[in-house]
Amino acid sequence: MGRGKFKGKPTGHRHFSSPEELLAGSSARPRTFKKEEAEVEQQEEEESEEEVEDETEKRKGIQGLIEIENPNLVKQKIMKASDADMGKTTELSRREREEIEKQKAHERYMRLQEQGKTEQARKDLERLALIRQQRAEAAKKREQEKAAKELKKAETRK
Repeated sequence: MGRGKFKGKPTGHRHFSSPEELLAGSSARPRTFKKEEAEVEQQEEEESEEEVEDETEKRKGIQGLIEIENPNLVKQKIMKASDADMGKTTELSRREREEIEKQKAHERYMRLQEQGKTEQARKDLERLALIRQQRAEAAKKREQEKAAKELKKAETRK
């Protein structure tokens, strides 16, 4: 018959009860152990009833021992897909709101820019008008010089 995990020394052998000894109840363990075992089973039954009540608030580690009121602690809300309200619009975060406002302001500015109502647009239009005027004057001058050259060529041919 096996002697347990280790071979051991000749003075201290491990001894396990055989199945026959267990059924007969004549094992080498003390009789008081059965009483203690019965008390432990009763306590476990009572604790299991309390655990059924406390399962809703099961906590990990030391959290079960210490009651903490943490204002930053957010309890997770579990929602089913059927409970979700599809028609409800969600609130935008501050960053998203600012981003949308910034885009709208830019679009408004560009519309005013196209209409020529902003300060920068007025300056641009004035600059454009000045450049067009200069180009028109330069074109006239070239036309006059070209006409003058043709007259000179015509006079030299005669």
